[in-house]
Amino acid sequence: MKWFSTILAATLVAAGLGAPAQAQTDLERIKADGVIRIGTEGTYAPFTFHDASGALVGFDVEIGRAVAEKMGVRAEFLEGKWDGLIAGLDANRYDAVINQVGITEARQRKYSFSDPYIASKAVLIVKADNEAVKAFGDLNGLRAAQSLTSNFGRLAQENGAELVATDGFDQSIQLVLQGRADATINDSLSFLDFRKKQPNAPVQVAAELEDAEYSGILMRQGQDDLVAAVNAALADIKTDGTYQAIADKYFGADVSQ
Repeated sequence: MKWFSTILAATLVAAGLGAPAQAQTDLERIKADGVIRIGTEGTYAPFTFHDASGALVGFDVEIGRAVAEKMGVRAEFLEGKWDGLIAGLDANRYDAVINQVGITEARQRKYSFSDPYIASKAVLIVKADNEAVKAFGDLNGLRAAQSLTSNFGRLAQENGAELVATDGFDQSIQLVLQGRADATINDSLSFLDFRKKQPNAPVQVAAELEDAEYSGILMRQGQDDLVAAVNAALADIKTDGTYQAIADKYFGADVSQ
């Protein structure tokens, strides 16, 4: 029987039946299932949130759906808290995370990113009639409405401002409008969202930092074919005008640069 077993094993190997099956890549499985699973918060307007009807909407949500359509699949959004979103990739709960995930060196050591799809800058916001503040250095001795632990707060302090503590952008901008603070340093995307909703609010951007911070679509490492497919889809939606239409809807401006 030994000779029979040897012949059978050789026959199976020759037929490819004795070799271990090669695991599917994420992209192959996504194509086979017709669905790409996307992790997102659902509580972070205007990027990912629920509208009055309860539907999941937002800039990132529409970008995810547009990318999925270009890939020939459907986007399935799975919501979770920020602290667990990135860990969800490790647990294979998602194929990608689209939630304004900043591209950092620390994250790049463990995960793969798409090409950047949105950029934000620190901007200095003052009342519309303020002609004295034209640069970050002009904050010296003035009151800046800031979250005390934020990078924006540290930037204001570095430029000599006295901090007026707030819970975030909405409160900061209101203190500037009320004259209880002279300025606030905040995110350019938050300001564009505010300007889109309240175009007549008497505030202006006095200055902005030249260096931008970029966000990308987060994926597991080792899935180069998926990264390439997502990048191709992003390029397509920028070329055909889909990206600009989504950016105009939520920000009234091109936010890719």
